[in-house]
Amino acid sequence: MVVVTLPRNDLESSTPDLTPSERNAETACLFDELAARCSRPRRQEVQERLVCLNMGVARDVAHRYEGRGVASDDLHQVAYLGLVKAVRRFDPARGTVFLGYAVPTVRGEVRRWFRDAGWMVRPPRSIQELQARITRARSELAHELGRSPELSEIAAHLAEDQGAVGRAMAANGCFSPSSLDAEEDDDGQATALAQRLGGADPGYARVEARVTLTPLVSGLDDRERLMLHMRFVDGATQREIGAALGVTQTQVSRLMSALLARLRGELEGVSGAA
Repeated sequence: MVVVTLPRNDLESSTPDLTPSERNAETACLFDELAARCSRPRRQEVQERLVCLNMGVARDVAHRYEGRGVASDDLHQVAYLGLVKAVRRFDPARGTVFLGYAVPTVRGEVRRWFRDAGWMVRPPRSIQELQARITRARSELAHELGRSPELSEIAAHLAEDQGAVGRAMAANGCFSPSSLDAEEDDDGQATALAQRLGGADPGYARVEARVTLTPLVSGLDDRERLMLHMRFVDGATQREIGAALGVTQTQVSRLMSALLARLRGELEGVSGAA
């Protein structure tokens, strides 16, 4: 297999500005030279020249697919690869001009690349194919109706289940999903998507604590419950608790330490049993 190596980093520098007719004429002459079975080194030179001559055609094809979330440089590289394949495979003996063969070849290469490598989150093939049909149907219906078509109208036009069409339309973001840090205009204000995501609900922690502690607290006497309530709900000091219970501050400290140690042990026992 002949490998085409392009001779310079600046590919355009090897090809002066040519009119389309001049480019087509030189392209035809070069393919005639290839058909004459020139030597292998010369064959590689001719192929390289053919690629350089027609790179603008490949870029024009790639340009139609820009703005879809893929870097332009990547698109151009894929289009150039399609052009190289077209140069290798074209047979002038079939009586067609090179552009008539090259454009579909480059376009097919770009489309295959989009299909196989362009998805950030790749949906099933059936969804991809339906999305392409939906795009065409939208254009046709918009022209016919004079407005954007409804989901039901698209489904009827395609003779597809409305649910399947809805799923395919919802998967459009799979190709180029929005960044969580991207900003959106919402009533004139830019808001990052990440700021719209829900956070952890503190209510879950409270519910879990209540479910866990209720059976333990239910076994306490009135004085122990008062101690816990004053300390952890009211935020009272040991002196205030002692005054309410009629004991000293030192006694409150010992009673509270013993109570918490007992509850901790019972809690660990419950957790271990669970």
